[in-house]
Amino acid sequence: MGQLRTAHRVITVLMLFAITMLHFAGCASMKVTTAEEYFSLGMAYFDLGLAASDNATRTRYFLESEKWLNRARSVDKTKIASEYNLGRLAFETGRFLDAAGHFEGILKRDPNNILALKAAAYTRIRTGDIDKAEAHYQKLLTLIPESSDDGYNYALILYHMEKYERAEEILMKYQYALLDNNNSLLLFARTQNALKKVEAADTYARWLTNNKDAKVRCEYASVLEANEFYAKALEEYRQALEELAANSKDPVKSDVQFYIARLLLIADSTNEEGIKELEAAIKGGFKNTDELEKLVENEKLSPAHIETINTMIKDLKQEKTPAAKDDKTEAPGDEELPVEDLKGELEHDVKGSTQGSNE
Repeated sequence: MGQLRTAHRVITVLMLFAITMLHFAGCASMKVTTAEEYFSLGMAYFDLGLAASDNATRTRYFLESEKWLNRARSVDKTKIASEYNLGRLAFETGRFLDAAGHFEGILKRDPNNILALKAAAYTRIRTGDIDKAEAHYQKLLTLIPESSDDGYNYALILYHMEKYERAEEILMKYQYALLDNNNSLLLFARTQNALKKVEAADTYARWLTNNKDAKVRCEYASVLEANEFYAKALEEYRQALEELAANSKDPVKSDVQFYIARLLLIADSTNEEGIKELEAAIKGGFKNTDELEKLVENEKLSPAHIETINTMIKDLKQEKTPAAKDDKTEAPGDEELPVEDLKGELEHDVKGSTQGSNE
């Protein structure tokens, strides 16, 4: 079926090219606008590029597509549709700043263009311009407030801008999506966690009912620990340790061992098990003296444990070379904006792509 579709697209390109050449030959002296033919050729090459199995072929088709779409863009009847698909071409080839320029160029002419708003918002995340992405999503949701995917993307941006209350407010508008979508539910749990709400524990538990992830389980355990549900938190940390892949880097095994040691030391100042777990974490590679220094400041630790940990800190610092830095041990849930977690993609414009583009 794939070969048949590709063959059909090739035939389509050839036919469109032949039609265009005949049109040029027959109408050269008539000054007839051929923007729609240019656009059709551009889109046919674009589809071939998307279907290409190797980068060289893909690049060749995309260059042809860009050439014809640029010609089509010169006429109002196909201007906006051509601009939009030139943006898609730039996006597909990793030129995200160029893509954003095309989409935002449309918005200057047509500020309420839904497709351009979605594409501009999505692309601005790729360029790292989170403020611009937020502004686009905010406007988008005033135009189509029922869009749960765009609501999720907006909340994701707000979360990473540390606008947690606003992120929670947006997610609450799509509660049905929270029940049905793992990404939305996890983002909701992380937002509640950032707001230090005990309800985050229940939301994490709901997510973990149908999913398995050691990092998320550590986040859940940290919420339980913060709210002094020590027994359940210890159970979850230990389960996370069992679920952890051997080559895991986020978190690494020694980090989880440290979380367990910290909990035991805080929960019971008379128990020596916490010190044993901490020794195991350090032996396993835990070197973060900042976290250890933070731990000894906890008033629930016994003086004997504080003395022992201070000795560990001194020994770790002596092991380091002058240029060495502490390994970074982030609190569970800290992370960069996960672009791969965004919902949706750049949408194909309507077939023919000339509808509604006249001014």
